[in-house]
Amino acid sequence: MTYVLAHDLGTTGDKASLYDEKLRLVGSVTVPYGTDFGVDGRAEQDAAEYWNAFCAANLELVRVADVAPNAVACVSFSGQMMGALLLDEANRPVRPAIIWADTRAISQCDALIDKVGMAEAYGITGHRLNPTYTLSKLVYVRENEPDVFAHATQVMQAKDYVGLLLTGIAGTDPSDASSMNAFDQNTRAWSTRLLDAADIDPSLFPPILPSTSIRGTITRAAAERCGLAYGTPVAVGGGDGPCAAVGAGVTGPESPAYAYLGSSSWVSVAADAPLHDPEMRTMTFDHVVAGRFVPTATMQAGGAAIEWMADLLRPGSDPARYDELLLAAGGTTAAVDGLLFLPYLLGERSPYWNPRARGTLIGLHKHHGPAEVARAVLEGVAMNLRVGLQAFAEMGRPASTVDAIGGAARSDVFLQVLADIWGVPVRRRTLVEEANGLGAAVLGAVAVGVLDTVDRAGKLSEVARTFTPDDALHGRYERRYEQFLDAYRRLEPFFDEL
Repeated sequence: MTYVLAHDLGTTGDKASLYDEKLRLVGSVTVPYGTDFGVDGRAEQDAAEYWNAFCAANLELVRVADVAPNAVACVSFSGQMMGALLLDEANRPVRPAIIWADTRAISQCDALIDKVGMAEAYGITGHRLNPTYTLSKLVYVRENEPDVFAHATQVMQAKDYVGLLLTGIAGTDPSDASSMNAFDQNTRAWSTRLLDAADIDPSLFPPILPSTSIRGTITRAAAERCGLAYGTPVAVGGGDGPCAAVGAGVTGPESPAYAYLGSSSWVSVAADAPLHDPEMRTMTFDHVVAGRFVPTATMQAGGAAIEWMADLLRPGSDPARYDELLLAAGGTTAAVDGLLFLPYLLGERSPYWNPRARGTLIGLHKHHGPAEVARAVLEGVAMNLRVGLQAFAEMGRPASTVDAIGGAARSDVFLQVLADIWGVPVRRRTLVEEANGLGAAVLGAVAVGVLDTVDRAGKLSEVARTFTPDDALHGRYERRYEQFLDAYRRLEPFFDEL
């Protein structure tokens, strides 16, 4: 028996998942790491923890699964996107990794917008220029930490850093490249226009390799550290969003829309060409499937807003507190009762692209308790994601159903809220928390010939349960949804003043 090992280097930790040759899950281990969040918009991680977590997860997983390291046919990756992990010429981090949630580079981004123009940048990259992307973060480091920046010779994403340490070979894939605000989706290369505007040397950026290609093999020194066999092939892999799409079976235009309900949450479809929204509410990543794309509407704090709510209302470490709060939320109302939540706890990407936006509860009354506030948070996330679905519909890609994956998709209450607010059936797939890992495993399996095509991923999971919208409740939500949108418009000047 041979196995494929997938690592998902996410926001809160590294999840290692082992799959057999038929891509059936054998076992998984998660090793957490921390994030330094600051009031100035800082969101940083110690890059050494990526490698430490990778090694620890391997050692534990092969022990628990009782699998010999040389039975692993390939290692593959999914990883958080849009970061800036700067390395020196010896491949050592010159500072903590700046992750996707960091919003400090506002002035640097504004300067890029002045030089290039938002519409032109969107046409080049498929994305707005925004402080959460890699390019603005590089300029931020150069302007605020010039001595540190002077030692930087390359910029990486988390998965590519671990791949580099394993093989000694630098590179990224098109999906992660397209998340950096520096990749031209028209020429399939780093954008001269944007790098010149930012005055960033293109040599900082790694070569772009196919997601299903082999980066290299594990070196002897790396094997001694990480618990895997010397010479094991290492697949390039992809960014977490496109990998999640593969795990959900969303590989082509015929696939359904899907919602990923993790720390950052999004709605997405697959397409044969970028979808450019005239209002620029959405963005388009390159898919890990060659020649395809994943138009996406990503909010900063989806599952993270639910986590914040649980920490605030039921502090402690008991995991049952989430289920208890969500169960209580299922038995009450919030928006219908006039209580609205704007879920902008980390600023916002889609649909407003405003790093100054802030989380807001509107309509609080003395009779509101934890259940009502929890319900408002769920509804606020659902309403914000609905804007993305609406944008796709306006571009000719309406969703008749939405498949749900990610940790928060375990909640029946949340999925029913999504269905009632969106007005379409929401389907939980059998792989809720494993979609990223499965997507990465599929890429690795294709890279070593265990699978012949990524498109076969759609057969690896199925619909476990469907949540049908309550038409009457959906109708009552309609007016509140319009008020939710209006609340942001009214508060936007106030957020700027704050």
